[in-house]
Amino acid sequence: MIEVQTLRAGYAGQAVLTDLSLSFPPGKVLALVGPNGCGKSTLLRTVLGLQPKLGGEILYDGCPLETLSPRIRAQKAAYLAQSRSVPNITAWRMVLHGRFPYLSYPRRYRPEDYQAVEQALRLADAETLAQTPMQTLSGGQQQKIYLAMVLAQQTQTILMDEPTTYLDIRHQLEVMHLARQLAEQGRAVVLVLHDLCLALRTADEIAVLDQGRLVQQGTPEEVYGVLEQVFCVTLHQVETEDGPRYYL
Repeated sequence: MIEVQTLRAGYAGQAVLTDLSLSFPPGKVLALVGPNGCGKSTLLRTVLGLQPKLGGEILYDGCPLETLSPRIRAQKAAYLAQSRSVPNITAWRMVLHGRFPYLSYPRRYRPEDYQAVEQALRLADAETLAQTPMQTLSGGQQQKIYLAMVLAQQTQTILMDEPTTYLDIRHQLEVMHLARQLAEQGRAVVLVLHDLCLALRTADEIAVLDQGRLVQQGTPEEVYGVLEQVFCVTLHQVETEDGPRYYL
């Protein structure tokens, strides 16, 4: 499990996040929500060691992040970034990149690596795109391939920064359904989301950030009122046969 204790993080010595403590619990979907610029993406990048922290502790299964090699970190946590470069390779080769943390140099793929790629493409509903050049795919199709690459990494913690970007509503719901499936397998799934209704509908817990601080972390019912205050909106809850649904 990944835990963050009194974290300070930011850029060029300037803190964006201050005194932030939270955990990414296995078996749950945790949604990170908050106004633009509140530090959601900064939190993910710092937790992964992609940028240095300014203070506090980041623990992977009780071990300080800085004591772990990049390869070990990548075997424990996978990351779907908000924006990425698009290389001139096929989608299949792109998904194979998710296996890099398990290979020595020079890379020689094993049968289990190919099996992981096939499974990931299937879970991401992207099997038909496997032999298509990445640069010819639409934004939504590329997003599916990057999601498959993350799944091929087969980590216990999965961090995704706005994973529904570029996707139509059907595929947005499919991504959220997949997040639930992964959590049911015992993984910790952390999503940065801007769609409050989608977060309230899908997440087990929601962490609300504002001005670089954690305002509240809890179930959708527990953070319902805080969301209205932070975003200055009115949320409505409707009970259905499938549980509560929310709309603005």
